[in-house]
Amino acid sequence: MTALRDFLEIPYDELEALNLAAKKQRLDRVPADQIREERLRYLADEKRIKAVTVCFSDLEGRLHMLDYDKKFLLKSWDNLTFDGSSVRGFSVQSESDLRLAIDWAAFYWLPADVFGPGKVLVFGEVLERSGAPYAADMRATLKAYMNHLYETQGITCNASNEIEGFLFKGKHAEQEYMNVGGFEFVTTGGYYHSLPGDPLREFIDVVAEAQRAMGFANEKDHPEVAPSQFEINYSYTEASIAADQVQLYKLICRQVARQRDMTACFLPKPVTGVNGNGMHTNLSVSQNGKNLMWEAGGVENLSGFGWDFIHRVLSNALDICLILNSSVNSYRRLDPHYEAPNQIKASAIDRGSMVRIPYGNEKSARVEVRSIAPDANPYLALYTILRTGLEGTSNPNLDQTAILPDNIYDAIACFEGSAYTAHLLSDEVRDKFASLKTAAADRSPRRLGTLIKASEIQYHHEVQNQHLWNQF
Repeated sequence: MTALRDFLEIPYDELEALNLAAKKQRLDRVPADQIREERLRYLADEKRIKAVTVCFSDLEGRLHMLDYDKKFLLKSWDNLTFDGSSVRGFSVQSESDLRLAIDWAAFYWLPADVFGPGKVLVFGEVLERSGAPYAADMRATLKAYMNHLYETQGITCNASNEIEGFLFKGKHAEQEYMNVGGFEFVTTGGYYHSLPGDPLREFIDVVAEAQRAMGFANEKDHPEVAPSQFEINYSYTEASIAADQVQLYKLICRQVARQRDMTACFLPKPVTGVNGNGMHTNLSVSQNGKNLMWEAGGVENLSGFGWDFIHRVLSNALDICLILNSSVNSYRRLDPHYEAPNQIKASAIDRGSMVRIPYGNEKSARVEVRSIAPDANPYLALYTILRTGLEGTSNPNLDQTAILPDNIYDAIACFEGSAYTAHLLSDEVRDKFASLKTAAADRSPRRLGTLIKASEIQYHHEVQNQHLWNQF
């Protein structure tokens, strides 16, 4: 019997080759016009593609996706619009129309068994009606800053994010938390030694295969310390690509979990009494191919440049804490009883330090910022850390005994009252971000106490939808 549908399904080894080749074009900075023409020609020639998923992230870091019919997109790719007033933190109703440009270099072929056949994915950039970059689109802000550094100084910033998550029973475990009152682990198997066939191990295997096929360049994966917790590591890459991969990592995990009647959860502290989720972020800076972080014989083999980078980040730690820990729930994670990186200092061995200096060599020397939660906007977080480390103010009298805020209200106050964050983001974007965080915080008790409250889950920016938000 002849199949009624003949949609694109590519074997995993071919997917990996296609996605790695596209990634190399980005890293090699192939001219945008050349890549656009190549992609448009491919879409026109490949008859088995039915739709193109165009995605963008809002100010808080939620990933939004629009599916465009391929034939429509080929005719209208340079004139796409959407309703920005429907996106929290974007435009107001009176000026709602925003434009969506396509970043053709950020193009991905998708595993058909995870995302369905006949689709490809590409990242978009949000524009004002005039065509100017939209100030609250932090992806465009990060990309522009990376391009500026490369074009003016020959500097490339690389990042590698170690993203932890939990796997819970049920497709909508987060949204149902308010009714159920808790999460149910899929396994209590331990760190490293969960057996093959364990539901967590099977989930990790499928996610890792999908990541590899999408060009992540996998390194290692394993269950983490807490029950039902996982971490799937992949190699460093240029910061703009790294931020895209954070969004894709979480998307893949959520989709694979949902197919198995489970939820992949990236709340920083969804369960009391066990370790929380972090997103330790390793960063290096190179200039004309030389790793500026490395100095043989330097303290911890880190260069003066590297130590200056760290000092600037620590000097502004209070001001930028809200960016790195942007939810009510994330302040539960900053608990020193669970390897929490809440101390505003740097160390090679103390995992309670906000910044760690991993063991490295001339190629791998880097700094690791440990205080970032996995629910942070990856574009905003990487832009903030990199620009702060390279250009931020430095406090010669830095208090090495200081700690990060233990609640979101204190973090909001530091962020909102900071001249530095206004310089970093503009008054408009800073105030808009602070307003969003205050609105979520006001839906939770000011003093959270020991037990997790349903409100800090329900009104979390990666969980809430319009239905849940209106139940306040």
